[in-house]
Amino acid sequence: MCKSCWSIVIALSLITTGIAYKFIVQGKIVEATDGRTAIQLTKSERDLVLSEMRVFLQSVQQITSGITDDDMEQITKGARQSGRNAQAAMPGSLVGKLPLTFKKLGFDTHAKFDELALDAEQLGDGEHALAQLSTLLGNCVSCHSAFRFEIESTVSN
Repeated sequence: MCKSCWSIVIALSLITTGIAYKFIVQGKIVEATDGRTAIQLTKSERDLVLSEMRVFLQSVQQITSGITDDDMEQITKGARQSGRNAQAAMPGSLVGKLPLTFKKLGFDTHAKFDELALDAEQLGDGEHALAQLSTLLGNCVSCHSAFRFEIESTVSN
């Protein structure tokens, strides 16, 4: 009796580990023709991620404009719109398709926007904000160099 219980526990543990690896670490990916990792998403999921990236770009524009005008309030506002709060709109089903390295970059990018907003508010130093923005843009370059999005194929039986 105990032997069969342990067998079931081990089997369930292996299944759980496999599922966790697939949805937390690996995501839904294939190798792209250009050497990057292609993340397979539905059309609406792809649109949602690309929309978030456009908001990042709008934030960068607002921040650089704020630095140019020495307007810390504009820098703060621009950075906050892409901070951690923006992550709340991502459905769990989509997050499960993203590989861990992509998620780490995304979480770090949101955190860097929040840090930039807080520092602009507290320090009021445009040069510091520019240095932070440069670091933050390094995340964008890394991500776009490593990943791309493709519409997942649906197989009908």
